Amino acid sequence: MVAIQPLAPQGARLHYEQAPKRLRRAFEAWAGSPVSEAVTQPSGFSPGVAARLRLENGRRLFLKAVGPDINPDSAGIHRREIAVISGMPEDVSAPRLLWSLDEGEGGWVALAFEDIEGDHPRQPWDLRELDRVLDALVRLHNRLTPSPLPPGAAPRASDAFPRTGWKNLRDDRHRQGFLAPWFRSNFDLLADLEAQAREAVEGETLVHFDIRADNILLSPDRVWFLDWPHACIGAAWVDVVVTAPSVTMQGGPPPEEIVAAHPAFREADPGHVTAVVAATAGFFTEWGSRLPPPGLPNLRAFQEAQATVARDWLLRRLG
Repeated sequence: MVAIQPLAPQGARLHYEQAPKRLRRAFEAWAGSPVSEAVTQPSGFSPGVAARLRLENGRRLFLKAVGPDINPDSAGIHRREIAVISGMPEDVSAPRLLWSLDEGEGGWVALAFEDIEGDHPRQPWDLRELDRVLDALVRLHNRLTPSPLPPGAAPRASDAFPRTGWKNLRDDRHRQGFLAPWFRSNFDLLADLEAQAREAVEGETLVHFDIRADNILLSPDRVWFLDWPHACIGAAWVDVVVTAPSVTMQGGPPPEEIVAAHPAFREADPGHVTAVVAATAGFFTEWGSRLPPPGLPNLRAFQEAQATVARDWLLRRLG
């Protein structure tokens, strides 16, 4: 396995006071108290506001908010999270959404959650913490099978799963130079494999689809899964497969050891798994070669680091 240095995801954050005054007034009117302290949270890739707030009445909340001038796609991502998290059962280990504001096209979107006392998993990964997370992921998938969301709240994984990364690179010679010769000589095979992911990911579980260390909080008795905008309905084992490269990249064990802990993975068709690994590698490789998006200066480096792990994993699965 290639050696990868752990990376910390980080977006370009705004402080709470930099959010529009109208948004802060609307939030404080709902909360019934002014904000006395706002601590910006640095981890994660959403630009805009991401802050733990203490109100003058002693209440604690977590607020994230973004406007169209920071990143043109982020408001839509926040809207998708509102749709998903609003339908989440209360016993799922995801923070409760307590308030939201959507100003519509061209406006700001804000979400206020209960504030969870906990810490992100240590980096490099601690194996005992990783075992906690993997056990909690199995319980999460059991609870979310079948998906509890109303129809239309989340897409099918077969529609959401990326499957054109290798195809796009094959058709763009200017972005192929950084790849090892084997990959440049086998674009047709890689594109065919990733095209099979649509069928491979079919299932009835609500999967998070974006689990990384920065989207997890560990409290003394619970593992919390944060940030659900990319949730979709598919095979439970898909979550652990798309998560594994980030864990390995941040000092964890090889991907095949990580995924083996999930019962659904052990029952999955090996060809389906290889197709999803190929599509995952293609997604991170192709997106990691793009220019950084507004407000997310180190996203591409984070994606390429995962791509390096995923490509190595794919080669091992292909023998």
